[in-house]
This record gives sequence, C-alpha cells and structure tokens, in this order.
Amino acid sequence: MSAGLRLGLFSVNSYACSRPETAARVARQAETCGFDSLWAGEHVVLPDPRVPPSPMDPGEPILDPLVSLAFLAAHTKTVLLGTGIVILPQRNPLVLAKQVASLDAVSGERLILGVGAGYLEPELNAIGVPMSERGGRTDEFLAAMRELWYAERPAYEGRFVRFSGVQAHPRPRRVPIVVGGHTPAAHRRAVEQGHGWYGFGLDLAATAAQMEGLREAMNRYARPAELGDLEISVTPRGTPDREAAARFAELGVHRLVLLPRRERDETALVDYVARTGETLLGAGG
Repeated sequence: MSAGLRLGLFSVNSYACSRPETAARVARQAETCGFDSLWAGEHVVLPDPRVPPSPMDPGEPILDPLVSLAFLAAHTKTVLLGTGIVILPQRNPLVLAKQVASLDAVSGERLILGVGAGYLEPELNAIGVPMSERGGRTDEFLAAMRELWYAERPAYEGRFVRFSGVQAHPRPRRVPIVVGGHTPAAHRRAVEQGHGWYGFGLDLAATAAQMEGLREAMNRYARPAELGDLEISVTPRGTPDREAAARFAELGVHRLVLLPRRERDETALVDYVARTGETLLGAGG
C-alpha cells in the first residue's frame, strides 16, 4: 500500500459488532493490526418495510454511534474513533455538542466527528425534519456547535437554533470535523467547515469524480486557513488489494475505511481484520 495511506474500519456498531463483546474484540484486533481508526454509522430508525435507498433491513441491529464509540474507547488505547456519519439535522446541536465534548474527553481526545445531512426521507420524517431543511440545519448546527465549543461568550442566532448567555464545559480541543456526502452541497460544506471529507461506497472512477467535485468547490468557496488541508477518507466498494489501494492514494485519498461483508460471525470478522491488516499494512494479527 502507498506510504502514508491510512486504514480505517467501518461498521463497528452494527451487524456482528452490535454485540459489545464482538465489537471490543474486533476493535482490539484492528488496533493491533495498525488500523488508524474505527468508524460507526448512524440510523436512528429504519423504514419498515425496507425501501430504497435504505442500506439495511428494518430488523438489522445498529447501535448509537456515540454510545458505541464511548464503549470502544474503554477497550482501546490509541486508535481514533470516528462517526461515519452522524446525521446532523436529526440531532439537537447543543445536546450533541455536549455529547461530542464528553466523548472526546473520555476517549483521550481521539474523536473524529463525521457529519452529514442525511438522505433517508422516512427516517427524517419520523424524527420531524423535512428533507427540504436538512442542508440548512446542517450548516447552522455545525456553526452553532463550534460557537458553543470555542467562543469566549457563546451566542448564535439562526433560523433553526439560537442561544446566548450560556456556557458548556468542559470544552473539547479542536475536534476534527469530517463532512460526508457526494453532492455539490456536501463538497461546499467540506471546504467551508470541514477538516476532512468522507465518501462512502466508491470505486476508483467514482472517487475520481468526487475529487474533481471537491477541487471545483475549493476553487469556488473560501476555505478558512485554520482548517488546514482537506483530509480525504473513502469507503471503497469491496476490499481493495495493494495495487488498488495505491491507485486510491494516487487520486488523493488519505484513508481507506474498509467495510467488511455483513459478517454475523465474530471469528470471521476478526479474521477479516487480521487478513486485511496483513495485506494492506503488513501487520501481524
């Protein structure tokens, strides 16, 4: 694998990893094998019966990502813990800001906050968020959370959130924000507000197209200097070999976040982590 390309593991809160003992064993294996990060997705509810584009059957288990990552923080030492992604418009931004600051503290400052605007209309409707408002809510909520974390006297006035005369401590260090999504709006949001961008389920051609979209956004929108370079994370379709991983790196990808098959067997999942670690990182299990 290309030097510098990091490896993450997705789905540490669903399928087999919805069982805490399995998730802990898989997390420790990933850390031993040199994976740099563990990633947990989010769906609060799933449509029943399943309808496109729902990624899961309604009876398949998925734990809350922040709860799961807090649990895994206690079973690991150095691996980063990422939400991939929190569906931000479904959350109360002040409550989420407190949860994020708390998880960052209990994990030893290992949290990466991945956020997205959401795409599953039945889920958004059930929670009371119109699809038409999800983008605006996402932008406001990100700004409001940063205000609460970092301003000396936090205050925010927007369409969807407003507050003043409040404080929330302890405050987190600079939590990396990763913006997920494949649309021009997501690209713009990543440029303006994200330390990183996360693309899911992409092959090499789709990754190249997304990278071009991000370059266009970089040319169009102002990027705050304090955000630094945009870090690119991608969950590829399938598990790449070393040659394919190197091609992702050539496109500008910094991290591959692998999605195992929907393994329900703990041994098979641990073996997958060990095998891919050996193949892509040269790590022993």
